[in-house]
Amino acid sequence: MPITVVHTKADLRSEVARLIREHAGRRGSAPSLGLVPTMGALHSGHRRLAEAAVAANDVVVASIFVNPLQFGDPKDLERYPRTLEADAALLESVGVDLAFAPSVEEMYPGGDPLVRVTAGPLAGKWEGASRPGHFDGVLTVVSKLFHLAMPGPAAGQPTAFRAYFGQKDAQQLAIVRRMVKDLDFPVEVVGVPIVRAEDGLALSSRNQFLSAEQREAALVLSRALRLVDERATAHEPLEPDDAVDLIKSQPGVELDYFEVVDPDTLEPLAFNCRETPFTGEALAIVAARVGDVRLIDSMPLKAR
Repeated sequence: MPITVVHTKADLRSEVARLIREHAGRRGSAPSLGLVPTMGALHSGHRRLAEAAVAANDVVVASIFVNPLQFGDPKDLERYPRTLEADAALLESVGVDLAFAPSVEEMYPGGDPLVRVTAGPLAGKWEGASRPGHFDGVLTVVSKLFHLAMPGPAAGQPTAFRAYFGQKDAQQLAIVRRMVKDLDFPVEVVGVPIVRAEDGLALSSRNQFLSAEQREAALVLSRALRLVDERATAHEPLEPDDAVDLIKSQPGVELDYFEVVDPDTLEPLAFNCRETPFTGEALAIVAARVGDVRLIDSMPLKAR
């Protein structure tokens, strides 16, 4: 089926209600709805998100919106790729039913919102420390998207509602999950594993700004993550300082942070990393600048 692209909040609500009613009629039972929030410039990582949503839900909606509230640098916002036609084609090829591609004015009529969702202490570290206000902007737009896409009385019956986020943005995923829990959103947040290129680099819209030489240098991030992952799997001490030294030894890469943290609280593991064999589960996170491109990556760790 051809994908439908809408640009207004009213049309989004109307089309979601129509699709829900249509699928309820076909199946004779309450259909489920999947939401895939994106900023466009879609790649194979986004395809994986959409595929996961399509596989698990009767109706799937994807948003394509470059959210100005989560950009601290106006130049970064300006150069973010806008590729709506290609994005819609990718979503259609996977089976997404509806794409919501609003303007900034449609999402924030009258200018930047005076009231925003605050990410709280979880946003004061890691990416939040380097990008003040970023996660407040993320949560504000995500909360709006949840409300806009959520089926209402017009759909005619209750519907399971799921939202899909990539695990590469590990801190974002943890903060969105916490917002859903703390503010009682009736949404199931689904984390989808990272998609990597054959050379190991995590897929990102920002990769296109890397030169061939810079891309080669950036591979040190995934090598550092694999180093601690192999130790975790082998039930060995992680010794994350070795991963830090590996990254710092790579010319052209400026490390921001590399840390092993609790997946839920994002607090560094104060034990079970250096001198004792690793047990349980954790999350390795890294951010670095390669040239003028900031890259992030992460890897869940689990002792086998």
